[in-house]
Amino acid sequence: MSTLTMRDVFKRHRWRLVLATLLLLTTMLAGVGLLGLSGGFLTAAALAGLLGMAGTFNFFSPSAGIRALTMARIASRYFEKLVGHDVTLRIARDLRVWFFQRALPLAPARLGSSRTGELLARLITDISEVDGLMVRAISPLLALAGIAVATVAAAALIHWPAAVLLLVLAALVGFGVPAVAVRGGSAGEAKRAQQRAELRTLAFEGLEGAADLTALDARDDWTLRVDAAAQQLARSDLRRRRRLIAGNVLHSAIAGLGLLAMLWLALSAYAAGTVPAPYAASLVFLTIALLEVAAGSGLAWQALQSARVAGRRLGQIVDQAPTVEDPAQPCPVPAQAQPLVFQQVVFAWPGEPRRLLDGVDLTLAPGERIAIRGDSGCGKTTLSALLLRLWDPQQGTVCYGGADLRGFAQDDWYRQIAWLPQGAPVFAGSIAENLRLGDPDASEQILWAVLEQVKLAAWAQQQGGLSAWVGENGATMSAGQARRLALARALLRKAPIMVLDEPTEGLDVDTAHALLNDLAAAMGQRSLLMITHDSLPAGVVQREYRLQQGQLVLLRE
Repeated sequence: MSTLTMRDVFKRHRWRLVLATLLLLTTMLAGVGLLGLSGGFLTAAALAGLLGMAGTFNFFSPSAGIRALTMARIASRYFEKLVGHDVTLRIARDLRVWFFQRALPLAPARLGSSRTGELLARLITDISEVDGLMVRAISPLLALAGIAVATVAAAALIHWPAAVLLLVLAALVGFGVPAVAVRGGSAGEAKRAQQRAELRTLAFEGLEGAADLTALDARDDWTLRVDAAAQQLARSDLRRRRRLIAGNVLHSAIAGLGLLAMLWLALSAYAAGTVPAPYAASLVFLTIALLEVAAGSGLAWQALQSARVAGRRLGQIVDQAPTVEDPAQPCPVPAQAQPLVFQQVVFAWPGEPRRLLDGVDLTLAPGERIAIRGDSGCGKTTLSALLLRLWDPQQGTVCYGGADLRGFAQDDWYRQIAWLPQGAPVFAGSIAENLRLGDPDASEQILWAVLEQVKLAAWAQQQGGLSAWVGENGATMSAGQARRLALARALLRKAPIMVLDEPTEGLDVDTAHALLNDLAAAMGQRSLLMITHDSLPAGVVQREYRLQQGQLVLLRE
């Protein structure tokens, strides 16, 4: 399992993030400098004209500075957007890869308790909140802090009381106003994130189950649930916007009072002869620039809060402890096929008192084929989960070649197994793409051969061959055809052990028996553990068990 953290993802792009922040700061500094210099220049030019000193007034140096700041602002703005979007997209890509690397090892044991729509919400919505953390929140706030320092320093060089006033204004608009805009804190953002996830989950499940909802005449009721979730989220968004609007109103009030205070201070200093008129005008324009830059501080603080909540939600998924872990020094899996042995295996689901497996003993010899039958919920699939090492037994051992499975690296052990789960999916893509998940190097001849084995070759030819598109979740196939395609994919796995969970589900009796007979011939020297409710034709397996009250009872051999 990957140990990469979310912080590591951002560290990987730290220099681009630093560059984006510096470019944003440069853009803001150029804007503030442009406004302050322009204000002072225009004031000085107007006074020179009124006093008849236009001939001796230096127009060229200030105008050159204005042009330089204008070009600097345009260039830094362009590159700030370019670098900022580039790093955001890179982080979004890497965060999704990180999420998959951390989450997939938790499937299906840990992720099985999460709804698919909820996981999609984490993958899409929460990551989109986190990927812009630096560009939408931290970088603007750091740049605002830099602007505040620069404007206060510039004002101190002109008139120190003005610097004190700017420092107070910076604290109010940088911290006081956002405190109003983000009041309610993380609890409100967490509730809003959960509402977004609930809406996405309901919409996803409604689309997935549209046929069943229609058949049950429940589509209107489900639509009402989606509408109610959407209205609830809309109310949360409205409250959030109102807080932001309240912050903007407060910002405007503080800005108006602060600007009046700076105007009075500058005029008083000019009247006292301590500050020349152009510098007094510059103080006023520096104040305007600072207040304008700080106008987006509330939005940046909200983005920071949303990203932190989204980051915690992602952590709730990927920071779960795995049900099984690799040993510190894994031992190699034997190269030759070996017996698989369950010895006094005991297992109960966490929090459940009932033991699904209570002292199970079973041996699967190389090349042997066995079947396990039993009522629903008796523990058949649990037995296969222990073989696949999705879970470890609480007591007893599962051994391969005399070695406990817990001594093998999970990836090494998975290579020994071809698994057909009960709900095996058909992925959006072509027939060949679905089959090559079992063997990426399989030739077309091998693909046609395995399709022939599962009685799908004629159907594939009718669809247009191996390149035919099967649709999302096998939309162009019947349930039985999708099951056979998944079985063909499992048969392509070059593994000594095959585990099949209800392989004939969705097939009629004649097709199922023909498929099982073909399967027995196609198995070769591989071992087979089949979990099934159906009766099996003679010769498919050598031994048949029934799982009842946590123990295996031999039915026939």
